[in-house]
Amino acid sequence: HLVESGGDAVQAGESLKLACATSGMYAGPYTIAWYRRTPGKEREFVAGITREGRTVYPESAKGRFTISRDNRGMTVFLEMNNLGPEDTGDYYCNAQPRCSTNVCWNGNYWGAGTQVTVSA
Repeated sequence: HLVESGGDAVQAGESLKLACATSGMYAGPYTIAWYRRTPGKEREFVAGITREGRTVYPESAKGRFTISRDNRGMTVFLEMNNLGPEDTGDYYCNAQPRCSTNVCWNGNYWGAGTQVTVSA
């Protein structure tokens, strides 16, 4: 299972740290990626971390978003800084995507998502 948490309503310029807790067949240091669906836009890739610990970001996320994993490899975090209204949306973690240099193509298993709302 994948369970996201940490979504909240914040003001522009603030930060949030989302968590994706893995369990069951996806427990452990599998490759995990974060995606988001924002109003009026297609779902987009936000960040990924491979089982070896390599991090993957699209250009739009570099410098503002940081993906990491806890020491046990059970939880993947997404730290988001300097949030703006354009970051408002539902954020999902995804198990076993295929990742290249700056993108991850999603796998089949998703969490239920966590909502982020950023006010101007």
